[in-house]
Amino acid sequence: MGYAPGVYDLFHIGHLNVLRRARERCDHLIAGVVSDEMAEQAKGRRPVVPLAERLEIVQHISFVDEAVVETVPDKLATWREHPFDVIFKGDDWRGTAKGDKLERDFGGVGVEVAYLPYTIHTSSTLLRATLRHFAS
Repeated sequence: MGYAPGVYDLFHIGHLNVLRRARERCDHLIAGVVSDEMAEQAKGRRPVVPLAERLEIVQHISFVDEAVVETVPDKLATWREHPFDVIFKGDDWRGTAKGDKLERDFGGVGVEVAYLPYTIHTSSTLLRATLRHFAS
C-alpha cells in the first residue's frame, strides 16, 4: 500500500505523473490531499482551489484508490490513521533536511520513502505566476 501526499492545487500533468508513477509501484494508492490550513502553514499561502474541489479531483483520478484529507503536518500521525508501506515524494526532497527527516522517521517503522521524478516543465508555482500576470 502506498501513500502520495500533496496539495494538488491547480491540478496539472506533474500531479498526474506523480500519481501514475506511485500507483505503478504499489497495489493500492492513497492520495493525501493537504488541507488549506496546512498548505498555508507549509507554503505561506492558501491554495487557489479549495480543499473540497481538490479532494474531488484527486478522488476521480483512475490511479488513486482512496483519497484522504491530510490535516496534520506529522506524516507518522497520518500513517497511524491510514497505514501504508511506502510514501512517495518528489525527488526534489532527496538529500534535503526534510527528506532526511522523513527517511529517519519512517525507517523506524519499516516504511520505505520512494522518490519520484519531479516535473520541471509545469508546476503550480509557474501556473500561479502566469495567472498573476494575466490578472494584472
